[in-house]
Amino acid sequence: MLIHWLDILPLLILSAGGLAIFGAGAFLPRRPSWVLFGLASLTALGAGLAALLMAPGSAAFLGMVDLGSYSRFFTILLMSITLLSLFFLHRYAQVRNFAGDELFALMIYAALGMVLVAAAVHWLIFFLGLELLSLSLYVLIASRRRETTALEAGVKYFILGAVASAFLTFGIALLYAATGTLEIKASLAGVSQAVPMPLYFLALSLIFVGIGFKISLVPFHLWTPDVYEGAPAPVTAFLSTGSKVALFAALLRLALNLGEPAWEMAWPVLWVLAVLTMALGNITAVYQTKVKRLLAYSSVAQMGYLLMALVAVKQGSLPALLFYLTVYALMDLGAFGILGSLSEPQADLDELEDFQGLGFSHPWRSAVFACCLLSLAGLPPTAGFLGKIFLFWALIKADCLILAVIGITTVVFSIYYYFKVLTSLYLRPRRREFLITPPDLAVGLASGAIFLLVFLLGIHPGPLWSVIEQISIFLSR
Repeated sequence: MLIHWLDILPLLILSAGGLAIFGAGAFLPRRPSWVLFGLASLTALGAGLAALLMAPGSAAFLGMVDLGSYSRFFTILLMSITLLSLFFLHRYAQVRNFAGDELFALMIYAALGMVLVAAAVHWLIFFLGLELLSLSLYVLIASRRRETTALEAGVKYFILGAVASAFLTFGIALLYAATGTLEIKASLAGVSQAVPMPLYFLALSLIFVGIGFKISLVPFHLWTPDVYEGAPAPVTAFLSTGSKVALFAALLRLALNLGEPAWEMAWPVLWVLAVLTMALGNITAVYQTKVKRLLAYSSVAQMGYLLMALVAVKQGSLPALLFYLTVYALMDLGAFGILGSLSEPQADLDELEDFQGLGFSHPWRSAVFACCLLSLAGLPPTAGFLGKIFLFWALIKADCLILAVIGITTVVFSIYYYFKVLTSLYLRPRRREFLITPPDLAVGLASGAIFLLVFLLGIHPGPLWSVIEQISIFLSR
């Protein structure tokens, strides 16, 4: 059998890039500070361009990795997230003295894991990609080894992540025992009469528990505020966007491939979890006085909105879901990335009162931060507003009116806590001066790109929407 290795060129570039960074760290002890960052950025950019320029394949690579437009879309999105995260991380890590080869190499290997998770059509590749992603994130979260909060966050994520992986592994094993195949589509498409329905349902439940932990669905979300608060802010940005986009891409693939008997059992559970995630995420965020924890619970609520759209995915909500997933990655990455840029070398600014008056002392970065908060709140003319409009319109067309009303109510409720941060930025006097790290060119480029895209997608979403519609048509065949 002839193997066309160029079909997986993005994966090869990421693998080689990670090895090159480790090699540079080992054999170039007197290297300039930008070498590792440059290698990592070129690797992410090269993988993204390879996915963009190569024609989508018609068949899976060795029956394990999707080569179609769906996987190419998520590869480009994940590489964009990785590149922007690296731009936010470079200056942050350099000032705080943890910009070693392991930091940038693990960012690349985490990105490789994300692409494998999003593109997997075989349970083995899905599991290997998820473990590569998780192991890289365990170290990245605790990369500031002298900070006890970072070490605590890394240990919490490691322990709970290992438990979630155990659930997922056992679920995959049960599904294989029930169906006799590790191909995702074949194992989910239908249930034969020889397969006991309780065993099949138990397997799907365990898999969903593992994925639910990774994307912070209620009640699997309790790790989120502690880990987000303890991790370095640019790493939190990468964790809250890249890993969730990859896992939601996989969850979406599972939902689309579920047969009717299994879907009839699954969608009421998803309905309830969507309501709980939206409600508890937003209600808990109201009581937070620390911005990182507030954004963590906001991220939980955003997953609720996406899960809400997943309930109606078989009734045509797929384009709205993909659009909002892209917008979510953009605005959450910007919020956490700028939060890290607006921080002191000793620790990230976190208390609400720490942000008082920053809108005037650091106007550009504060404006980007405010833009991302307004988009998360769903206010016009930002991309978050249009994304929520698309979500709720898709739900109404799918006759999920009650779920749409609950979602709209929680969105209105969420505006309050976003404005708490905006009030501190612009309507409160500065209490004391902070030694905030000045931005470099990379931070300026990343924040400028996010600022423009948040408004551009809110005013002119046509090009992105056209691409998403083509992907949706391809998946519905």
